[in-house]
Amino acid sequence: MATRGDDGGQGLWRGMRHLIFGEESETTLREEIEEAIDEAEEARPVAGDLTPPERQMMRNLLHFGEQTAGDICVTRGDIIAVPSDISFDDLVRAFVEAGHSRLPVYGESLDEVVGMIHIKDVFVANVDDSRDRSLEALMRTPLFVPESMGVIELLARMRNQRIHLAIVVDEFGGTEGLVTIEDVVEEIVGDIEDEHDELEREGMLTLLEDGVWEADARIELDELARSVDGRLTSEEDEIDTLGGLVFLLAGHIPAKGECVDHPSGWKLEAVDSDPRRIIRVRLHAPEGTPPEAD
Repeated sequence: MATRGDDGGQGLWRGMRHLIFGEESETTLREEIEEAIDEAEEARPVAGDLTPPERQMMRNLLHFGEQTAGDICVTRGDIIAVPSDISFDDLVRAFVEAGHSRLPVYGESLDEVVGMIHIKDVFVANVDDSRDRSLEALMRTPLFVPESMGVIELLARMRNQRIHLAIVVDEFGGTEGLVTIEDVVEEIVGDIEDEHDELEREGMLTLLEDGVWEADARIELDELARSVDGRLTSEEDEIDTLGGLVFLLAGHIPAKGECVDHPSGWKLEAVDSDPRRIIRVRLHAPEGTPPEAD
């Protein structure tokens, strides 16, 4: 087994690569660091060395600069936003239901984001009767960034302007998605979960009876394929969630009780939705066909 002190194999590989591919095959610093991490994982543990989580963070950091805002954003279909004519009481309820600290505010449609509301401002206005509770007084201005913006530049702008929510826009100026500073940091350190995330995860997927499941529309298709049926996928690479799959199949946001058919034979029923998004979906297995979970 090779150790980091044994450079023979690595030197031989570099020599062969140089002989076959020439000077252009020279390894980059990123590749050298990745090779060192690989060797460290294969070698026997050394006191004081990087732990497995630290090595994973190093790997994430090496490729951090390759990501864009469009790569890491919450997709348009999963954005929870409020209309600009919402009342203060309804705004409070929206925060309770969403479980987020910030919500975008839109005008005619989600393509017209006019601001964002922070839950701290809502809380203060809720307990202080002297505060102005109008949406204009509560709104802050989010960042608007192109989907092609690199995450390093995005993180720098968020830190410099002290704005932790950005609206990601496409080439036509439409809303592509939403990204928070937590989304950016998670690209390095992995998922950051709190008590609210734990409660959400418990209700993401439930077996109601044999052949009938109910799921949060935000559940990843990969998880659905592993847990329910490996055929529950999408031919569109950009579709990652169950809600996105239902929207794609229906061609619109289905009303409560509306069903769409998946090519595998599964029926997907929207059991909770509103005009802006799909919230929960009930999955009915094909009759007489056993599921094919991964």
